[in-house]
Amino acid sequence: MPEASNNTTWKTSIDSKYRLVIVAARRSKQLQKGAKPRVHSLRKKLTSIALEEVQQGMVRYEAITKKPAGAEEEEE
Repeated sequence: MPEASNNTTWKTSIDSKYRLVIVAARRSKQLQKGAKPRVHSLRKKLTSIALEEVQQGMVRYEAITKKPAGAEEEEE
């Protein structure tokens, strides 16, 4: 995940089961590429470790909100 700029608000609590899956999947990819786990786990599978990290609030993420299609036209 990208580095935080000065005005970025990072979150650690998950508000949706869909967001949980997306964040855990991205963290799992990081673990597969060699990142070190942030929790000590008895689990062996990287996906399970990533899910555990997210549930414990060890993974930060930024929620990006999408503007409606007509929002750009209204601003001009």
